[in-house]
Amino acid sequence: MERRTIGAAALEVGAVGLGCMPMSWGYTESQRNGEGSLRAVHTALDRGCSLLDTADMYGPFTNELLVGRALKERRQDAFVSTKVGLLVGEQHIVANGRPGYVKRACDASLRRLQTDRIDLYQLHRADPEVPVEETWGAMAELVAAGKVRSLGLCAVGARAVRQPRTARAERRPAGARSRSRTHDGTLAQLERIQQVFPVSSVQAELSVWSRQALEALLPWCESRGVGFLAAMPLGNGYLTGTLTPGQGFEREDLRARHPRFTAEMMAANQPLVAGLRRVGARYGATPGQVALAWVLAQGRHVVPVPGTKKERWAAQNAKAADLVLSGEDLAEIAALPPARQSW
Repeated sequence: MERRTIGAAALEVGAVGLGCMPMSWGYTESQRNGEGSLRAVHTALDRGCSLLDTADMYGPFTNELLVGRALKERRQDAFVSTKVGLLVGEQHIVANGRPGYVKRACDASLRRLQTDRIDLYQLHRADPEVPVEETWGAMAELVAAGKVRSLGLCAVGARAVRQPRTARAERRPAGARSRSRTHDGTLAQLERIQQVFPVSSVQAELSVWSRQALEALLPWCESRGVGFLAAMPLGNGYLTGTLTPGQGFEREDLRARHPRFTAEMMAANQPLVAGLRRVGARYGATPGQVALAWVLAQGRHVVPVPGTKKERWAAQNAKAADLVLSGEDLAEIAALPPARQSW
């Protein structure tokens, strides 16, 4: 598989990564299978998908334990990415960015992952009660201690900051295009922490139906040589074309509360999948593979991280790295109607 670089240290990873979260958290609990998930990890590694993306909050903790079982056998084949900064309770999630906690959490992740180093340690969310520079400084100390190789930041969130219509009209020059402010908070954090220790990567949602990162966040990364990890590149599974409008989701599945996954919105967004399917037909590729190839085409430092818990999807996602879309293909995808509804 093609290799791509992350950050100034030019850390190499496979062009397509593997998101491990669905194996333990967030999606279709009834279909989780530890041994099946392990096979999916091994399949991804066999095909060059070296970046394994997890977090201590997934489970919580069980996802790192599962990844650790694979790393015990395949550490040399993997680029390990995990996250810190969020604590999961019974009915809530809270941020904790206190330096002492960050250091303890890193040691705990190392034990669960059965490794002596984390290749990429990402701040999941900044703690509003702790200056982000203090949290980032503690993470930098972990690099100095040899426990971590590089640091990354996850985007603040997927909700766009909206202004009243009148305010938008007053502030926008005549003839100027409007710009989403989705990632303004993340950009502000990046400017602050970059003064403390170099940022190697930023992780944010990017897909055919969620393109806000292209406006300001991805250009920020490109101009500084920072890697971009594209989260949810398959639109939470919708862009694979395997979901049926109105099929319903299990109670704990994140999509059960996602506005784009109501029966009405799933039906309304079918033209997006149909467009991907038309492009894929020219290459013998699936809609999901086209969706991943589109993400790969957004820049040399962009690495899509599709999540799955099944071996067959891990193999299919890996093959997307071989699909190179033409300028005509990209133009056709760009002309598809925008997705209805958002987080």
